[in-house]
Amino acid sequence: MISSKIEKALNQQVLLEAESSQIYLAMASWAEVGGLSGIAEFLFTHSDEERMHMLKLLKFINERGGHGIVPTLKAPPLKYKGIKELFQEVLDHEIHVSAEINKLVESCLKEKDYTTHNFLQWYVSEQIEEEALARKIMDKLKLIGDDKAGMYIFDRDIASLAGGGTAKGKPAE
Repeated sequence: MISSKIEKALNQQVLLEAESSQIYLAMASWAEVGGLSGIAEFLFTHSDEERMHMLKLLKFINERGGHGIVPTLKAPPLKYKGIKELFQEVLDHEIHVSAEINKLVESCLKEKDYTTHNFLQWYVSEQIEEEALARKIMDKLKLIGDDKAGMYIFDRDIASLAGGGTAKGKPAE
């Protein structure tokens, strides 16, 4: 049985994962409308992964005797200043998600909820991958600078990075 404190904290993470999916979906739409099909594909895939993270949490809460809450979401931004700013926002967001996961892990240890602690280790590993990927993308964008040919190649190639990790959105069996 899950404690009410851990249930509430996990439902907050459900909200954060749902918001992440929504943000990346909005970014993908912006990129697609702007003719950035590779970036759009990457972000659509990333949005789907975040939704799977949310579902995995929601189901876990329910399986442990709690009630996973489907959150109300506020609308994400519709426009972005540019590709570099967009991916900086992705990196900053992933760092924020990592910090929240770490707080959840800490709460589980304080509550001696080792079952949830164990479950959350998948998210800890996932966030390491998510941050590393976002940093890799930012490094590539810094190398490209304002080179339009480089940006064209980046847009073409980024779709291959989508879903490249081992834990990407797939619920543990």
